[in-house]
Amino acid sequence: MKKKYLFFDIDGTLAAGGYGNTYIPESCQEALKRLREAGHFLALCTGRSHAMAEEFLGELGFEHMVSDGGYGITLNGQLRSITPLVRENVIALVEECREKGIPWALQTENSKVRYAPDERFYDYTHDTYMKTEVLPGLDPENYPVLYKAYAACYFPDEFKIEALKDLPWCRFHKEYIFIEPCNKAEGIKKMLKEVGGEVSDVIVFGDSRNDLSMFIDEWTCVAMGNACDELKEKADLITTDADKDGIWNACQTLGLF
Repeated sequence: MKKKYLFFDIDGTLAAGGYGNTYIPESCQEALKRLREAGHFLALCTGRSHAMAEEFLGELGFEHMVSDGGYGITLNGQLRSITPLVRENVIALVEECREKGIPWALQTENSKVRYAPDERFYDYTHDTYMKTEVLPGLDPENYPVLYKAYAACYFPDEFKIEALKDLPWCRFHKEYIFIEPCNKAEGIKKMLKEVGGEVSDVIVFGDSRNDLSMFIDEWTCVAMGNACDELKEKADLITTDADKDGIWNACQTLGLF
C-alpha cells in the first residue's frame, strides 16, 4: 500500500501499565516491526521532553520523534531543535505562584531533572515521574530558556491561577499540573516538511487530553480503547486498549500490513 506517516503517543498508547509499571505489549512490538517492513514512516509523538523520551527511541527502534508536546524535532536519531515556552509568561506564572504560596518547579534544560526553589514541591507531590532537585534562590529570570514548569495544586485550583491563561498546560497527576507545550500537530507538520510527506497520508495514535492537539481533520486519527472521552469523540477509529492489542488491532483494521 501507499507509504503512510505514523505518529504514536507513548504513555497509554504504545506503552501500557501506567507510570512505574510501563511496558510495551508484545503485539505492539510485532506491529511496529511489520509496519517498518511494509515501508511506512514511524515516529514517536509525545508530550515528554526529549530527554525523558529519548530512551524509547532505542527501546522501540524509532529514529524519528516529535517531543516536547510538538516543540521538539528529532530526525534520524538527531535532535534538531526544541522551542521553549514564552519566557515572560513563565516568569509571570512563577510570580503568581510565589504570591499565592503554590509550590512550583522548572525545567530549564533538556534533561531528566526539574528544579525547585525548596522542598515544598516534592513534599506536596511525592512525585517520582522525574527527579526534582532543589536550587535555593531559583529564579526564572536567570535562565534564557524555560522548557517546562510545574505547579502543585489539586483540581480545580488551577483555574484560579490567572497566568495559566497565557500558557499551555495539562493535568496528568492529581497533585500537580504540567505547564508545557501542547501542539503536537504543529510538530508533525514541521517534520512532514523535512521528510517530504503529505498531510493526507498521516495517521496518529493517542489516548489522553494532550493528544487532542494532533487529532485534526486533515489526517486519520486513532484513539485507544483506554482513551479519554474527548479524544474518542474526535477519532476516526477507536481501537482496543493499549494492553489489549490496541496498536495491532488498529493497524490490521487500517490495512497497514
